Amino acid sequence: MFGLRMAVRRVWQDWGPWVPFSCNSFLGLSSYYSTIAEATDDLTGNGKRREKILTLQSMNPQVKAVEYAVRGPIVLKAGEIEKELQNGIKKPFNEVIKANIGDAHAMGQQPITFLRQVVALCTFPELLDSPNFPQDAKRRAVRILQGCGGQSLGSYSASQGVDCIREDVAHYIERRDGGIPADPNNIYLTTGASEGIMSILKILVSGEGKSRTGIMIPIPQYPLYSAAISELDAIQVNYYLDEENCWALDVAELQRAVYNAKEYCNPKVLCIINPGNPTGQVQSRQCIEEVIHFAWEEGLFLLADEVYQDNVYSESCQFHSFKKVLYEMGPEYSNNVELASFHSTSKGYMGECGYRGGYMEVVNLHPDITAQFIKMLSVHLCPPVSGQAAMDVVVNPPKPEEESYQQFIREKECVLSNLARKAKLTESLFNEVPGIKCNPLQGAMYAFPRIFIPPSAVEKAKDHQMAPDMFYCMRLLEETGICVVPGSGFGQKEGTYHFRMTILPPEEKLKILLQKVKTFHMKFLKEYS
Repeated sequence: MFGLRMAVRRVWQDWGPWVPFSCNSFLGLSSYYSTIAEATDDLTGNGKRREKILTLQSMNPQVKAVEYAVRGPIVLKAGEIEKELQNGIKKPFNEVIKANIGDAHAMGQQPITFLRQVVALCTFPELLDSPNFPQDAKRRAVRILQGCGGQSLGSYSASQGVDCIREDVAHYIERRDGGIPADPNNIYLTTGASEGIMSILKILVSGEGKSRTGIMIPIPQYPLYSAAISELDAIQVNYYLDEENCWALDVAELQRAVYNAKEYCNPKVLCIINPGNPTGQVQSRQCIEEVIHFAWEEGLFLLADEVYQDNVYSESCQFHSFKKVLYEMGPEYSNNVELASFHSTSKGYMGECGYRGGYMEVVNLHPDITAQFIKMLSVHLCPPVSGQAAMDVVVNPPKPEEESYQQFIREKECVLSNLARKAKLTESLFNEVPGIKCNPLQGAMYAFPRIFIPPSAVEKAKDHQMAPDMFYCMRLLEETGICVVPGSGFGQKEGTYHFRMTILPPEEKLKILLQKVKTFHMKFLKEYS
């Protein structure tokens, strides 16, 4: 068959240009043989189809086990519905509102001018001669470019990141934490916080059977953690946040979880998300002290996911970094507890998700492990240098005496005050709906309301082989165009149901969204009560 295919190709090459397009018989014959030849691409010489090397059965089982609810089945369905709307198919709504993911700019949030100016100058240095850019932005760009190979953003950086940006990160941490020192050598610039979390987990996981590394994660959790644990073939150890107490973290629950986990794994890592995702709680200083003491007692490596540290809305709450509290607890803790903390350009007031900028600070890492960690990072060469430049602006914003300061502060406060207002609006309107209960949104940028699903709807979900909250969210999407993520994708206590939605849409659109959810929920309860 291979010979036949080649013969057809040679005939067509020799005679094709001389054959008029009206000679359908020749063209049809050529097309026929080409079709046959293409259909036999997967056939072996003896006519038997060669089996694919990569199948669901032969692929890496750890990758197959990975689930990521934030971009899961319901989001795929939302994409299908969007295409149907574009093709003129009538729906009970005119648009899909994707409230499933914390993508600020996709929701209409405007970029911070100063950040974009600096990155633009770094990307196209010819703009440094333009009078349209302020001098403080130019100074930032020149400093960053001088730290890049060939003074170009297009060059590789060191695996840990551009040196001067790591220095700026260290100075930022010192300012944030009231003067507690930060060493640039402990700073690693990353492809968003996610890549930093994945890389530190990768080096922590070891052992077999009961000695396999156990990783403690909050439930509800951000699905990055469960996905990373699956991919690394580690053991997921759940500890539950207290929904009745505004999603508080109780050390007694940590003790229960670690005690039970020792029966089947080696608990080695404790992950904390503060402010919380998807739950939005902000941990008190006392709680953080108790968590650090628990990690010290149990010999746990602490991971502090602090990407929402700028997103605190409740007047009764304040962000405390784990690094600051650790050092203020004294040398017994600060010299011994191993801690990795993370920040990102994607959240906060910046919302620059697409730049994939982030950093990780690691303290008390053994020198031998530091060398191994840098070796592992070097395999990936370096994080995107444009993302590193964006991260630099986050940690080195305009100073009060600089010309861009007033505009920067105005834009930053506008974003954060809008989010604070929308957090209160969301909590208030959800709690007006019978069968929906929403804890105060103290921080981050999500609501995680608890929803009552009648038993008959639970049975209907089983008929469709769906989790009850997936069934609810799919119905919500199909009837209103609102895309939210079922709580089962984040984890929840048995018998409770939730969904996560972002509060990022513009306020007027958010009001429409919340009213649609209310109308849908009342109709859903009536249908299945």
